[in-house]
Amino acid sequence: MENPIKMLDHRTDNATRQMLENVVKRKKKFEKAKSRHHMAIFATLGMAAAFLAYLYATVVHDYSYSFYAMFSAFVRKNASLYFLVGTVSLYGMMILLKEQRDKKEKEYHDLRCEIVDRSKDLWKKEDEWKSRHLVFEMMKKEYDINLYHEK
Repeated sequence: MENPIKMLDHRTDNATRQMLENVVKRKKKFEKAKSRHHMAIFATLGMAAAFLAYLYATVVHDYSYSFYAMFSAFVRKNASLYFLVGTVSLYGMMILLKEQRDKKEKEYHDLRCEIVDRSKDLWKKEDEWKSRHLVFEMMKKEYDINLYHEK
């Protein structure tokens, strides 16, 4: 369990601490998926730029007088096929990583919204209810998780 969550001793019960721990884990998974998706975007853009530069330098520049000549030169060169397959593969990977990121984001936000919705049940006692803002502030400061509002 995360150390700041362990320090919440009397402000929360064990079930609430476990829910807070789960929301922190899901936030980390979401952030990791988000960074992987961004890396895939940059790799795809880089590969596409290299592919277009290669096409311009080897095909378009030399054979621009005829579409048939450009197409023949494109098909004749093996590197063109490799660049095309690499670019399409990176694009497909980027789409898959976006779907994973969206799934992890939905899981994270669903759990965060559940904590916001059930806050009256999680902090039942009068003294716990009065100190819950300290828990919310700690979660916002330590993990950048907003438990004040659903949106």
